Amino acid sequence: MINRLAVFGATGDLTARYLLPALAALRAAGHLGDQMQLTGASREDWTTEQYRQWIADQLDRHGGSCPSGARKAIAASARYVRADATDPTDLAAAIAGDGPVAVYLALPPAVFPRTVAALHEARLPAGSRIVLEKPFGENLAGAQELNRLLADLVPEQAVFRVDHFLAMTTVQNVLGSRLANRVLEPLWNSTHIAEVDIIWDETLALEGRAGYYDQVGALKDMLQNHLLQLLCLVAMEPPISLGERDLRDRKLDVLRSVRLLTEHDVVHRTRRARYLPGTIGGRDIPAYADEEGVDPHRGTETFAEVELELDSWRWAGTTFRLRSGKALQENRMEVAVRFRSVPHLPFGHSGAALPNVLRFTLEPEGLTLDLTAIGSHAHELVPLSLTARMEPPGLPAYGRLLLDVLTGDPALSIRGDEAEAAWRVVEPVLSAWEKGLVPLEEYPAGSQGPEPRQWPGAAAVARTCSSVKDVPDETQ
Repeated sequence: MINRLAVFGATGDLTARYLLPALAALRAAGHLGDQMQLTGASREDWTTEQYRQWIADQLDRHGGSCPSGARKAIAASARYVRADATDPTDLAAAIAGDGPVAVYLALPPAVFPRTVAALHEARLPAGSRIVLEKPFGENLAGAQELNRLLADLVPEQAVFRVDHFLAMTTVQNVLGSRLANRVLEPLWNSTHIAEVDIIWDETLALEGRAGYYDQVGALKDMLQNHLLQLLCLVAMEPPISLGERDLRDRKLDVLRSVRLLTEHDVVHRTRRARYLPGTIGGRDIPAYADEEGVDPHRGTETFAEVELELDSWRWAGTTFRLRSGKALQENRMEVAVRFRSVPHLPFGHSGAALPNVLRFTLEPEGLTLDLTAIGSHAHELVPLSLTARMEPPGLPAYGRLLLDVLTGDPALSIRGDEAEAAWRVVEPVLSAWEKGLVPLEEYPAGSQGPEPRQWPGAAAVARTCSSVKDVPDETQ
């Protein structure tokens, strides 16, 4: 296990909200001892004592559920180095010490190539590991070049392209529900499943992230990485084991099976939009184009939707729809697996059976099965929803990822060829959008998004989604 962690971008939001609470959780769970050393590197002209006080303040704010002893231990283990993440001399000072170090790049993705190149000159100790946040590169060519730089620096097994979605309990249970339950696996194919919706809708607007988000947009920020990873877990063939090679090979198979969209497909199977002024939870939200730091002429989307098909034996004929939007009416983060209707109903004209839908809700983490049942009147069909809530995870998602980094288990990180395959899926969409082939629609902040498009089966999905709000709930 590596006992040294150097974080570049150590005073940013990612470090404050996720990495520091994750380290405190690992300490509280007994995974980190007194030998653990944290080095924070950033541009601020701080002393180590100032940085330790900042850590304590951030842990009070974001990691209050961790014992105070664990929080104090993380702050006490830290030292601070003022550093330019692209300067080899500064990097050498930050990684100085005995033994290998895990280098976490909590930086804008555009800086990754220069930082990795600088680490070459800084002489990274043998056995070290490097951690990169999404998106990995800005396009396929950028991802390929970054992979080449990393391959010259450390072995592939030492590269952790992290996606915290993969460490979420419900995401793990997408695999668990499929592979550990005889009742589901025989049905897990296009014969029985008509559509899969993978959705990350949030009420959160830009919230001061224009410097990053306006350069990226919803497609690169969410669909290219998080939602494609969820697609892989839903659609992959059962792996021999959950070891890093077996698991990542099967995910790569899914990405390779995605039918690449033609320009005609992009026009008819994708959407992009951005929010107008509106109200969310009593707060007035300005139009995205008027947010501080946004270039309105760039045309960055805050809502993206893509419909995909897989050219594989298991999934030919099933539609996979990926969608993410900001500043929407309600949070809806789920994987919704919609089964085909039964071929015959022996109930006369007593009502129609709604499609069965298995929902893996990501926030809050849970599982819901929408069924059709008999109501109070003979042969009357009514909807029924069975819901289970997941036990709270032992570690937060970032805690699980950091533990994997420190112990050297890359199973939940993205392999280099997998990252490139994901870019191949979205590049035709990006290209067509840049040509203006798909209009940039608009929607009021606090609404349900742009007016629904009639995808194949969209009306049935809309009926299903609206019906589950008022159905009986049997919680287990």
